[in-house]
Amino acid sequence: MELKKIHYDFTVCKLKQDSDIDVTKSFYFVGKTDEEISLVCKTEDAPANTLERDDGWRAFRIQGVLDFSLIGILSKISGILADNKIGIFAVSTYNTDYILTKADNFDRALSVLEAAGYKVI
Repeated sequence: MELKKIHYDFTVCKLKQDSDIDVTKSFYFVGKTDEEISLVCKTEDAPANTLERDDGWRAFRIQGVLDFSLIGILSKISGILADNKIGIFAVSTYNTDYILTKADNFDRALSVLEAAGYKVI
């Protein structure tokens, strides 16, 4: 399985209102529930009006389109990283999964996954 590096720095934000999100930006994930609005975006695109924010994330994605019938892909990756004391923040889209790690763990995370048989591109 191939993992593709994403060459941006990311920020995870908690917002007061969704109107603070600039939907014209090229890369962002939004999660809205009855309790909160979360945004993951390129650090350079983070809104000024955040309730909380956490900078210093890097990301990779599972390359290709994943069928919904596939089981355990994210679980296996997160398990390998957890065994190596690397925390993650995962985001899923219709096509695939994105895994974020803190920037200081990013290279080590990819090395550990390569050692486990994943191809990093």
